[in-house]
Amino acid sequence: MKIFILSVGENIYSTQRLVEEAEHRGHTIRVISHTKCSVKLGDGKPQIIFEGENIINWPDVIIPRIGASVSRHGAAIVKEFEMNGVFSTARSLGIIRAQNKVRTLQIMNRKNIPIPQTVFSVNPSNIDEQIELLGGPPVIIKLQEGTQGMGVILAESKKSAKSILDTLYNMNTSIMLQEFVEESNGEDIRAIVVGNKVIAAMKRKGEKGEFRSNIHRGGTGEGVQLSNKEQKIALKAAQYLSLPVAGVDMIRSKKGPLLIEVNGSPGFQGMEAYTKVNVAEEVIKYIETHVRKKV
Repeated sequence: MKIFILSVGENIYSTQRLVEEAEHRGHTIRVISHTKCSVKLGDGKPQIIFEGENIINWPDVIIPRIGASVSRHGAAIVKEFEMNGVFSTARSLGIIRAQNKVRTLQIMNRKNIPIPQTVFSVNPSNIDEQIELLGGPPVIIKLQEGTQGMGVILAESKKSAKSILDTLYNMNTSIMLQEFVEESNGEDIRAIVVGNKVIAAMKRKGEKGEFRSNIHRGGTGEGVQLSNKEQKIALKAAQYLSLPVAGVDMIRSKKGPLLIEVNGSPGFQGMEAYTKVNVAEEVIKYIETHVRKKV
């Protein structure tokens, strides 16, 4: 097969691993920066131009690795390939949905996937009411499009919450509030979904005194066995967002597992290190199976 990885850099760990496994299994693979792609429309003949070349008909498969800062442009590039019949490991609509935490949670709530109590608003005049809707402080304040733990703040008192919210509202920043689940103890679970199965899962724990568990922020991880309910949540969440390959983040609470986020371009480094699962190989195997069925 001919495979494109849409990635801003060949030296990113997950991109390198996908290249290694694809080449090992005999595929032709190119890393294409979606930020350097242009779309030309007109006369019913779309083109995707990369370094002076029309690449729209080249790949059989694309693997989008789209970051939050260029998600709309990246999704537009993916959409153009999709309309040309190219299979993608992340649908363009799924990329857009997953990048927006509120949109993700709206879909999950509608589908009866358990999530933390959440409030979002653009009204700075009723901050007290918003906090009380979550049972009072402490509360978690999140940017709607933050990644890797950035833009996630724990407000331990109503005074600090009001100060932070007032500042963010005045900056015209899209935010949401969530209940603080104390019993999660700064831990969460990341499950990697590939196709119709969870191939790997790890528990992540933040540094001492840090409520965020992201590996990028100094957290640590270990392989974990998911409950049947956690597996179902992960599989359903990826399915509802049209993401054949996804990272699904959950926390364990007194009420059971709660979904907190879905990532359409999950990193492989921590997962492969802590679980010893060859995530990149599983993605390539999934592509092979899917494309054979399609043909």
